Amino acid sequence: MAVAGTGVFAEILEGEVYRYYADGEWRVSASGKSVAIVNPTTRHTQYRVQACTQEEVNKVMETAKVAQKAWARTPLWKRAELLHKAAAILKEHKAPIAECLVKEIAKPAKDAISEVVRSGDLVSYTAEEGVRILGEGKLLVSDSFPGNERNKYCLSSKVPLGVVLAIPPFNYPVNLAVSKIGPALIAGNALVLKPPTQGAVAALHMVHCFHLAGFPKGLINCVTGKGSEIGDFLTMHPGVNCISFTGGDTGIAISKKAGMVPLQMELGGKDACIVLEDADLDLVAANIVKGGFSYSGQRCTAVKVVLIMESVADIVVEKVKAKLAKLTVGPPEADSDITPVVTESSANFIEGLVMDAKEKGATFCQEYRREGNLIWPLLLDHVRPDMRIAWEEPFGPVLPVIRINSVEEGIHHCNASNFGLQGCVFTKDINKAIMISDAMETGTVQINSAPARGPDHFPFQGLKDSGIGSQGITNSINMMTKVKSTVINLPSPSYTMG
Repeated sequence: MAVAGTGVFAEILEGEVYRYYADGEWRVSASGKSVAIVNPTTRHTQYRVQACTQEEVNKVMETAKVAQKAWARTPLWKRAELLHKAAAILKEHKAPIAECLVKEIAKPAKDAISEVVRSGDLVSYTAEEGVRILGEGKLLVSDSFPGNERNKYCLSSKVPLGVVLAIPPFNYPVNLAVSKIGPALIAGNALVLKPPTQGAVAALHMVHCFHLAGFPKGLINCVTGKGSEIGDFLTMHPGVNCISFTGGDTGIAISKKAGMVPLQMELGGKDACIVLEDADLDLVAANIVKGGFSYSGQRCTAVKVVLIMESVADIVVEKVKAKLAKLTVGPPEADSDITPVVTESSANFIEGLVMDAKEKGATFCQEYRREGNLIWPLLLDHVRPDMRIAWEEPFGPVLPVIRINSVEEGIHHCNASNFGLQGCVFTKDINKAIMISDAMETGTVQINSAPARGPDHFPFQGLKDSGIGSQGITNSINMMTKVKSTVINLPSPSYTMG
């Protein structure tokens, strides 16, 4: 069994502290300080990473800028070749990276492995897609606009932005890092990665796979440290030409402080599940459990509120209760269905929402139970709009059920949210499904399935406070480029075959 920080990964570890990656080498920070990563299951320090300084960030930005110029002159097929190589290395070393995910973010072992494999697949797909869409430009002619003859030819193509700053979240620190890294690199950009504290070591292992693939020095960099010390410094850095961020409220602050650079942001959701009377109720129950409780509900696209027609509510609640009773609760090493939430502060926040619902009279379908960061799955029935859980995102294994008497009531609740990431609707009537989908103010609506981000080439975007711009491989590549035009002016009009 390959162990994190050993074998090919030995060079990323210095004593007890993982190094950071800059200018093609693994380094120890001049700060002499480190940041502790607490294992959510044991609640003890599992790993330590470098606490990088602002000066080190400045150096990284300088080297990235230089490396980007050479990379922009590297043929597309060569960029793609390196990405394919990195993808293969990533998949080859899935075991030690998955081990980090288990210990840093308490992701169940099988899900941790599949995150790494999915990430390798994403990188390969990105290389393929990039070669296709970046290998093609546009020729425009002037005589389509009134008053013009055909004396101008405009050649437009996509060119790199420069240095991309990628900030992934704790819940998918590998997958949501490569979904930014892959598009940035194929498009000819350099990259600075600031991983989340929980998930930083998995991210450093992933970066080492890119190092082993042989990317040019300085092109890919990974700085770790305290958000309070280098967070704003990174996002407001004049050397940054694009920011891709996935996370929470921090994104709103970043968007207010960032310079005049393109932003790609995904900031969570309160994904609603609207259930109509004619829905397949077994399908509904299965999707509520999968959508609401996989990875303990710590997913942007988790089902976060069930809006169900009163006439079928009792049946569905019973079906969901029966399924929840069968879920295993425990450590991620044992592949438990429900594992500890990421931090004690997260668990306390979830508990606050639960207590608020209790005071206001929600029906508890299970007894509320918590040990450390481990919270047992909980379904809250008869939730009303005056309860915080009706609106706030718990990011934990607690799901509110709001009973509705009309579809309009469900749509109204969904659209009254400040979030608008995804939503879903369950019905056998395709006409109703489409009309409800059109009425829901969310980036994506899933018909007869729980919300999901994948497959990774599908567009993924949020409305309102859920984000800016769109993700998905194709959209990310396009977002990390800008259009450059060259206009050829002919001495006299020229018409082909004229």
